[in-house]
Amino acid sequence: MDFREVKVVESCMVTPSEETPRRGLWLSPLDLMLINRGHTPTVYFYRSDSGATVEHFFDVARMKVAMAKALVAFYPLAGRLGVGVHGRAEIDCAGHGALFVVARSGLTVDDFRSFRPSPELRRLFVPRVQHDSPSIMCAVQVTFLKCGGVALGTAMHHVAADAISAFHFFQTWSAFSRNPSAAQELPAVHDRTLLRARSPPFVHPDALSVFCPKLNLSDPSGPIVSETFDISKDQVAALKRACAGDSGRVSTFSALSAHVWRCVCVARRLPPDATTRLTFPASVRRSLRPPLPAGYFGNGIIWLGAAGKVREVTSAENLSSVTGRITGAVRRMDDELVRSAIDYFELSLVETDGQPAPAGCMPETELRVISWLGMPVYDVDFGWGKPLAMVRAESERAGFVYLMDGGQGGGGVRVHICTEAEILSDFQRLLYAKL
Repeated sequence: MDFREVKVVESCMVTPSEETPRRGLWLSPLDLMLINRGHTPTVYFYRSDSGATVEHFFDVARMKVAMAKALVAFYPLAGRLGVGVHGRAEIDCAGHGALFVVARSGLTVDDFRSFRPSPELRRLFVPRVQHDSPSIMCAVQVTFLKCGGVALGTAMHHVAADAISAFHFFQTWSAFSRNPSAAQELPAVHDRTLLRARSPPFVHPDALSVFCPKLNLSDPSGPIVSETFDISKDQVAALKRACAGDSGRVSTFSALSAHVWRCVCVARRLPPDATTRLTFPASVRRSLRPPLPAGYFGNGIIWLGAAGKVREVTSAENLSSVTGRITGAVRRMDDELVRSAIDYFELSLVETDGQPAPAGCMPETELRVISWLGMPVYDVDFGWGKPLAMVRAESERAGFVYLMDGGQGGGGVRVHICTEAEILSDFQRLLYAKL
């Protein structure tokens, strides 16, 4: 076997260990607006530091039993994408199962020390499900590496779950692997009618100035690359102090998003009079009245935005002001704005067949920042230790940035950016020069 390749040694479906509801699961407008995003590919890397052999690090049988138990509570992940009686897409919860693949490779964890998203990372470690019909909701691949470590690749359909819900499942699955008799800490709630549109739907006139319903795409002007940059705990603290201004406090997300936005605008050499926009997903869970249940399983995000002239965003004197624009957008999200967003997507709903979104890049005046900060990424411990790193396997498209916690409690941040190759060097210089 070529050491750069992965050999699949087993592929099967893991079904719930108990009887689960058999029904079509109604999908909310917030689910359906993400139906053509397909599967989110991620890879967890685990290193065996105990000297254990490949055969004794990660017990596949134990993981399957734990997954079967977890799928009882998260039964939509054992379903398939289907169509209801009125032609609306739904998840067919018939207990078909989640795909479980086992593979081996001559690669090592050190071959991926940069933990940079790439098509190769996805090809090697994430199970291939994007062309399956009907769409599988969840698939995983356990790849045993030459060094004794493991790469756990996952592919979860975005219509089934957002990041908060996905990590809820992975936490539960890994907890059952550590302790088969453990009780589930946070029950999953599958009532997606909690995000049903109002009758009649109504979009508040001010709502469209805050949430961003459309993803504008353009053809790439040149080669596109993905890169990862590590920002230390001290650098994050210094940036937050610089961004705080008179407010005294600012979130890590707002400070880093503002900083990356400014660096991208300068690196792209955008005209000073051009209007630039930063968009980002925000959870609606606590903004609704009443709030969604803590264990709500599904998609509970809308896209918010902040905009301004390039000269305003890039001005050295305006750092706290730029940060304030982002913070202000977050603070404006209340029950009415969320309900207006839901109603908007219901009114403009165009059913798709779940095919992948068209290729393209964000316009150079736009940037989309997705935060996984504070997510329980490093809690996915199956009984053989916490992951060394977790990364999105492949960037979605140029103009996307992912912010993730940098390590196991280290306090730093890892910045994944997918952008034009010609600006990467300038972006890196600007990113660290300002820190």
